[in-house]
Amino acid sequence: MDYSIKQVSERLQLPTSTLRYYDKEGLMPLLKRTDYGTRRYSELDVCWLELVCCLKNSGMPLEDIKRFMMLCLEGSTTCEQRKEALERHKATILRQMEVLHRSLATINYKLDHYDEIGIFHIDG
Repeated sequence: MDYSIKQVSERLQLPTSTLRYYDKEGLMPLLKRTDYGTRRYSELDVCWLELVCCLKNSGMPLEDIKRFMMLCLEGSTTCEQRKEALERHKATILRQMEVLHRSLATINYKLDHYDEIGIFHIDG
């Protein structure tokens, strides 16, 4: 079954402009078009986009995503490179999570003591 850009947009909750941009940037190398140039997304394309969104939403730059996707197209000979790329990205996410947890702890402290310290209080 094929999907229109509108159907994929609704399914993935992405603007059609983003889908067009990803295609233009080479992130959708397997995407088929009709004789009239209309994009037609397969289930594989939708899965591919879900991975693109996962990587993008977790902070991977589009250029790195594109490099990763090109490795995927090369097949099993790049398995180790892809695994290493995902491991590096996971480490980056874990570092970001540590920073966010510390920030959240500070905010929670401030909220717990808000009436005492007031909005303009700066700890020394």
